[in-house]
Amino acid sequence: MLSTKKLKYLKSLHQRKFRQKYANFIAEGAKTASEILSDKNVEIEGIFALKEWLTENAANIKLPGEKVFEISESELKKISLLRTPNKVLLVLKQKKQGTPAALSSGISLYLDEIRDPGNMGTILRNADWFGVKWVYCSPQCVEVYNPKAVQASMGAFLRVKTQIETLDNIKKAAPGLPIYGAALDGKSIYEIEIPKAALVVIGNESFGISKETAKKLTHLIKIPRHADGRAESLNAAVATGIVLAAFRRND
Repeated sequence: MLSTKKLKYLKSLHQRKFRQKYANFIAEGAKTASEILSDKNVEIEGIFALKEWLTENAANIKLPGEKVFEISESELKKISLLRTPNKVLLVLKQKKQGTPAALSSGISLYLDEIRDPGNMGTILRNADWFGVKWVYCSPQCVEVYNPKAVQASMGAFLRVKTQIETLDNIKKAAPGLPIYGAALDGKSIYEIEIPKAALVVIGNESFGISKETAKKLTHLIKIPRHADGRAESLNAAVATGIVLAAFRRND
């Protein structure tokens, strides 16, 4: 049985201020848990699971006993953010922030004020699918460690490196790096020459790329709308997938 103190702590991780305070976050579900247990780079602070799951996964759990908790279904419902909790919840340590990585090759993403956690998670999933190693987030973005973002990423948060960073700092770390972003007068993504290295900016769900960020773009691109299309815009995560597919078309 979970103590009142432990229960309060776990429920506090539903809120951003406490995730930041403790530098921990929640990941849920049997599939995600299986991926986490097989990843040596993830620091697990605690496992909270039903007896059935603990028995099935005993051979893969390498944590000391004081970090593994057998809980009841009613307790899992209290600490879970899912409508239908799935056997196990893990508390993980957030990765420490560093300086921008070398961007001399490959495609990286810069998310400019993405606010929806579902979009954040799906963008990470897109990045994982297309082999993007780095996703940089502006300070105004929703957390990568928001539980809904973690869930929507389908495990991509384990493989795609993320960092909160300003575009100015990235430019300082990688002078001359081409920076692509969407604009109405941009060139079709199917007509551009694919660069060896580039940073692709994805704008906010409602107002797109901010004016301040737009000033720093070196290449303007667009996803051409079909002649019969009538939609005013695309969802940010959908647009990310289309752009990455275009940038990877020669791979």
